[in-house]
Amino acid sequence: MLAFILRRLLQALVVMLTVAFIAFMLFQYVGDPVTSLLGQDATQEQREQLRRDLGIDKPFPVQFARFAANAAQGEFGLSLRQGRKVSTLIAERFPATLELALAAAVIALGLGLPLGVYAALRRGRFGAQLVMTLSLLGVSLPTFLIGILLILVFSVTLQWLPSFGRGEVVTFGSWSTGLLTRDGWQHLLLPALTLSVFQLALIMRLVRAEMLEVLRSDYIRFARARGLRDGSIHFGHALRNTLVPVITITGLQLGSLIAFAIITETVFQWPGMGFLFIQAVQFADVPVMAAYLCLIALIFVAVNLAVDLLYFAVDPRLRVERPLGGH
Repeated sequence: MLAFILRRLLQALVVMLTVAFIAFMLFQYVGDPVTSLLGQDATQEQREQLRRDLGIDKPFPVQFARFAANAAQGEFGLSLRQGRKVSTLIAERFPATLELALAAAVIALGLGLPLGVYAALRRGRFGAQLVMTLSLLGVSLPTFLIGILLILVFSVTLQWLPSFGRGEVVTFGSWSTGLLTRDGWQHLLLPALTLSVFQLALIMRLVRAEMLEVLRSDYIRFARARGLRDGSIHFGHALRNTLVPVITITGLQLGSLIAFAIITETVFQWPGMGFLFIQAVQFADVPVMAAYLCLIALIFVAVNLAVDLLYFAVDPRLRVERPLGGH
């Protein structure tokens, strides 16, 4: 177990160093931070002084080592567009993105799992075929189109839900949440549903495929031969074994929900990290772009590590010690 964790931590470190290097290269080849901060009218002395203050007059390896050390502490300098610390901007926007991603994950898992089981157990019937058709639409339609359609139906036509913003939030220190207000829930529902559609369809199709595969296995036939009831077979044996790959996919999808919430946040003007990143790209705000890239990589690495450990705990085959030289 300890060796398994150490291997995963070493892999995570290598990934983070690689991402940090890619993020650092943005500083080298995307615009000039001195010009962005001082403007075109600055004197040469002012430019040289700022270069010394930023440390960009040092050799490349020294600059990267300094960047990696600061990034490990969550420091990425000042935003070139807003003139504020990037860590402060990220801290302000992260709660909104995390809230949106978790709400979307709950919707996707809460609907995808039972619908996938239903489609497997009722295969060939009209209801199951309708569910699979809808899932095909879910994985085919682009996110921005889904968001626009939901706005058209629920905000413009029916006028039931707001179409942009986060609504009323409650602040606890540096953390803010809209989950404690009715207005916050109303603003969250449409973007969370939009972000969850693809993941919901993916989980549903995965559960159906895994469930059908498990139901064809020998031990399920043996359980039927023993006279066990269908409910015990389906939910006590088949579903439990189906959940092993679903745990892996669902865990990894949580990271992708945070990373790819950019489109949803842009459509709904949701004040999260994705919307901040889009603004940073428009203004070539390199420190914000680099911070976003490193944070998303860290989330993916952390989620992947958690999923690996959970998979290790769920699947007993992984806990069997391998012999030396074994594969």
